[in-house]
Amino acid sequence: MTTLFFQMVSIITAILAFGLAYYFFQWVKKQPSSNPKIAHVGELIRQGANTFLAKEYKVLAKFAAAAALLIFLFLPVPIWKGQWLMNLSMALSYLAGTAFSAVAGKVGIQIATIANVKCSEAATKGIRPSFMTGFRGGAVMGMAVVGSSLLGVTLVLLITGDTTSLLGFSFGASSLALFAKAGGGIFTKTADISADLVGKVELGIPEDDPRNPAVIADNVGDNVGDVAGMGADLFDSNVASMAAALVMAASLDKATGHGINSSMVFCYAAIGLLASMIGVATARMGKKGGPTKALNTSTYVTTGIFAVLTALATWLFQFEWRIWCASVVGLLVGVVIGFASDYFTDDTKKPVHYVANASKSGPAFTILSGISYGFMSTLPAMVGIAVSALAAYKLCEPLGEGYAMFGISMAAVGMLSIVGMIVSNDAYGPIVDNARGMAEMGDLGDEVLDITDALDSAGNTVKAVTKGFAIGAAGLTVIALLGAFISEVNSAASELGMGTVLTGFDVINPVVFFGLLIGAAIPAVFSAMLMLGVDRNAQRMVSEIHRQFKEIVGLKEGKPGVTPEYDKCIEIATHGAIRELIPAGLMSIIVTLLVGFIGGVQAIGGFLTGNIVSGLLLALFMSNSGGLWDNTKKYIESGQHGGKGSDAHKAAVVGDTVGRSI
Repeated sequence: MTTLFFQMVSIITAILAFGLAYYFFQWVKKQPSSNPKIAHVGELIRQGANTFLAKEYKVLAKFAAAAALLIFLFLPVPIWKGQWLMNLSMALSYLAGTAFSAVAGKVGIQIATIANVKCSEAATKGIRPSFMTGFRGGAVMGMAVVGSSLLGVTLVLLITGDTTSLLGFSFGASSLALFAKAGGGIFTKTADISADLVGKVELGIPEDDPRNPAVIADNVGDNVGDVAGMGADLFDSNVASMAAALVMAASLDKATGHGINSSMVFCYAAIGLLASMIGVATARMGKKGGPTKALNTSTYVTTGIFAVLTALATWLFQFEWRIWCASVVGLLVGVVIGFASDYFTDDTKKPVHYVANASKSGPAFTILSGISYGFMSTLPAMVGIAVSALAAYKLCEPLGEGYAMFGISMAAVGMLSIVGMIVSNDAYGPIVDNARGMAEMGDLGDEVLDITDALDSAGNTVKAVTKGFAIGAAGLTVIALLGAFISEVNSAASELGMGTVLTGFDVINPVVFFGLLIGAAIPAVFSAMLMLGVDRNAQRMVSEIHRQFKEIVGLKEGKPGVTPEYDKCIEIATHGAIRELIPAGLMSIIVTLLVGFIGGVQAIGGFLTGNIVSGLLLALFMSNSGGLWDNTKKYIESGQHGGKGSDAHKAAVVGDTVGRSI
């Protein structure tokens, strides 16, 4: 079979995924909803999310246009030294990467702001119909993200026949992910912190009390941060893993004269999407099992389907079994990372119980114990990533030169093979979180709140699992991209008659070490800039909430007909998020360019290596700590250690506030 055959299969599979997404979209829309209060709240959330997305995309469009112009002028070689059509191809591929990612995010917002209303009202009929509505809403996002990434990568390579243009597509996806994830994150953290600090801590009112001016902004933030932002992030990871694998596969295929390695990448990616389609289509919540079990079971089913189908494809098309083993190693390590995240964040496990018990002594102990468990939780994932990279390298090393790094790239493809299911589970979280808030604002009763609380708790647990999975996959992907970087440098050097100039990066080399140290510092500085941005923005919103409670007569007392000015808080979160994300994004880009200009390709290699190690550590710590504190709060609210309003609860709210800001 030729590579063209597998490219056609990939396109057909992507189209089938879009068809399944459309079916789920229509199914969710047809679910009944008749509560006018919930419909009104849902419309406010939808308008706020779309307003933020429109303003964010407007800023990103300007950045993308400027970046595309620079790419056209300088990449892959300065336009006055090379063929301008190659530069134009890369610039257009870059713009396509941003556009595909933006469309996937927009689709996610559209379904999430419909599914939250439907999910809330479905809870009046029981937990199972509410779960199905939330999950199928998330599945629309999952199919849209993975279908778009597979279709985009396939079309770019099919049209241009150039892996360098494919890297341009990946860079476009990364650009949008950087700003979408950071901007959406600042928005949601700002609103979440402000609403909790004033509502829960100061006034002692419920989490989603409609009197709180920040409550709608909080729900909007769930969508722009955890749906559009996370979707762009995983779109980027999926595209990057495929791009890295295809760059190395093309280099290996050029040496052998056939396209079997490129065919394998497309085959495995298409099977991964097919497995996710089967997984989301068959997902059900049993009569006895809870929502967490249903979500995890769907993930394990998808994992098993992928392993079996890729084994059959390897046998049928005579692919290399060692590369299949590397892919499966990556897939299994993703599951292990999920287990580790689940242990440290699930409210039925000891870490959450310990932090909840520590909260009785005050917020200092909540934060101290949460930080400790957060750092502890990084070890299994870091070991897993290290083992998968080493195992994939050693498994494929005997195949010949270049196959060892290709093995690592295929481990990343394997880990991200079930990303359709992962995104579905992740998008489920903010949908049911919104549904919980709507149930409270719509006065649907304690029984409905108990159901939505159970769904929300499962969403928090699974969200920590999916974030751990996404971070682990990003780690393997960046290692694979490091291999692709070496391959591209050597390819460019070969065209200039210089031969092979890079075989690896020696940390004893002072130039590499220079890049390594700076690269290790950048994730910490980037995180700090975003957190300070959240801090400044949250202070502005807290002041606005105080103003409204002070100036709007009857708001604090909840008098009939008195409503807060929700749009003011949404406006603060929107403008603040866009204003605060630009310096952090520009800093990371400018520093990367400076390191490259000062130290060359050796320094960039060290810089990327430092980024990988410190970035993985910080990301895992922040993700798991945040999930741990969030579920500690919910565990206490369920009636443990005094329940709502107790000293332990107040301490847990402070811990959750810290967790949401990191």
